[in-house]
Amino acid sequence: MNSEQPEEPGTPQPPPERGTPVGRRVLLGTIGLGALGVVAAPALQHALEGFLGAAAEKDPTGLTGLLPNGGGFRYYSVASSVPHRNATNYRLTVDGLVDRPKTYTLDDLRALPQTRLVKDVQCVTGWRVPGTPFEGVRLSRLLDAAGVRSTAGAVRFTCFDGTYTESLTLDQARRSDVLVALRMQDKNIGHDHGGPVRLYVAPMYFYKSAKWLSGITVTEDVKPGYWEDRGYDVDAWVGHSNGRDDEPTS
Repeated sequence: MNSEQPEEPGTPQPPPERGTPVGRRVLLGTIGLGALGVVAAPALQHALEGFLGAAAEKDPTGLTGLLPNGGGFRYYSVASSVPHRNATNYRLTVDGLVDRPKTYTLDDLRALPQTRLVKDVQCVTGWRVPGTPFEGVRLSRLLDAAGVRSTAGAVRFTCFDGTYTESLTLDQARRSDVLVALRMQDKNIGHDHGGPVRLYVAPMYFYKSAKWLSGITVTEDVKPGYWEDRGYDVDAWVGHSNGRDDEPTS
């Protein structure tokens, strides 16, 4: 997204401990005040923008900057630097407990049937970005093409930043609202948002939607990902996680 003004990452900070999500009530209350400030007090709005900017540093998903008047999108990576990939050098491997391992180029993925979802994006720290379009290939299509073996029970995701990982159960991965995403907000996904390809797990908190996706490995069991090893829930259903991990009915 060429119009963005990404913020270069400093030393990556760990997420807040589970159950204490970045002053969630305080931040939500401040947003309400900020909405009033747009109409009544430009100075208050300016202060809000500074507050949101500071909050973005603590937001592992980088979603703080998606909010109105939040200073634009924020760049966040758990690695000190992330290489760039494009149509020339991007590769996505599907392997593990499959009969037909495959490596996809970006053009290969673009040639497959695309699914467009418009859902609210929810950050575990309390931010919600309504009506965000994502487009890409259903993960289930790639799994079916690979021929998942009967002993499989989970899928592990790796990323070309060399650090980030994620996992889903096989049933979760086969949901129709889980994409290998190529577009976001009706644009190709740029590097700062995990492009050219990222995972998008619509019904879960956004930390499950791994950026800079490069590997899909079918495994027997779920292996906790980067943020789960640091205290976040493995099952991250929006509105049901943090000790209430019941699968949503929809």
